[in-house]
Amino acid sequence: MTAGQAPSHQRRIMVDMSATLLHHGHIRLLKAAKQLGTVVVALTTDDEIRKKKGYDPELSYAERKEILEAIRYVDEVVPCNWLIENELLERHRIDLLVHGHDNANPIPDDKLVILPRTEGISSSELRQRVVHALAQIGENPR
Repeated sequence: MTAGQAPSHQRRIMVDMSATLLHHGHIRLLKAAKQLGTVVVALTTDDEIRKKKGYDPELSYAERKEILEAIRYVDEVVPCNWLIENELLERHRIDLLVHGHDNANPIPDDKLVILPRTEGISSSELRQRVVHALAQIGENPR
């Protein structure tokens, strides 16, 4: 820790996510962020998901927020657009933005922590698994 830097337990760490289908990769990211300080999740709004991904999220913003607030690594959840801009960080007094290696947010490097994504899982991958499971159920109704 350098002079003038707040202890890690006081730093505010933002993690942005859609969390349309929550999975262990999200939990690992939140756990890593919690080691850096207080975790504020910037949760993508339903309208932004419809605009950027082209579909209605499986769970509404309110439902996703409720789930995230129940996770011990999450201290606060705030709505956000698809891309996080420095203004949002300033508004919520955020010290660092934590994101996976696919970061496209226009954030200064000194406010950004890039963490590796969990291999083999994403919300898109999870959707494919659900479709596969539904096809299996259709082939073998109980």
